[in-house]
Amino acid sequence: MQTFFRYNWMVREQWYRWCEEVPQEELLKKRVGGVGGILKTLFHIVDVEWSWIQTIQGKPDFQEDFSRYATLDKVRELDARFRLDVEPFVLAWHEGLERKAYEDHLPDGRIVIDAWGEVMRHTIAHQIHHIGQLSVSSRELGKPPVSANVIGKGLIGIEDRANSL
Repeated sequence: MQTFFRYNWMVREQWYRWCEEVPQEELLKKRVGGVGGILKTLFHIVDVEWSWIQTIQGKPDFQEDFSRYATLDKVRELDARFRLDVEPFVLAWHEGLERKAYEDHLPDGRIVIDAWGEVMRHTIAHQIHHIGQLSVSSRELGKPPVSANVIGKGLIGIEDRANSL
C-alpha cells in the first residue's frame, strides 16, 4: 500500500517539474482528458486523495475550489498542506485496517459499506488513471510524458549483494 502511495507522490512531483516548462495558459487550457486541463487534473488528484483519507477516518471533508489554486505553485502548496494529513495515515497503515468497514452515505439515502483497503486502492488507482490522461495531454503539446514505470524508481530497496556474500 505504502509503496504505491510513495509512487504516486513521486510521479506527481515529476509532473509538477514537467509543468514548470509549460506556459501557464497551456496548463489551464481545457483538454479532452482529465477534469478540464492539466493543472486542474493535478489539483483534482490532490483533492480527491485527501478527501478519501479524511472520509474513511471520519474526519471533516470539504471541497476546495480550483479557482483559488489556478497556478502551479498554489497546487503544490495545497499538495504539501494536504500531505501533512495523508502521509502519516498512509505510513501507519497496517494489515488490521484492510477490512475495517467504511460506511458511505449516498445522497439518495443508501448506505454502501466498503473496506478501508478497497478505498485506499481506489485512491491509488484514481491518480494512476488521471496520470494516464496527463500523458495524452503532454503528447498533444509535443512533450514526452513523465514515465509511469514503477521499475527503476527505487521504491523497494534490495539487498546489497556485495555485503551479503
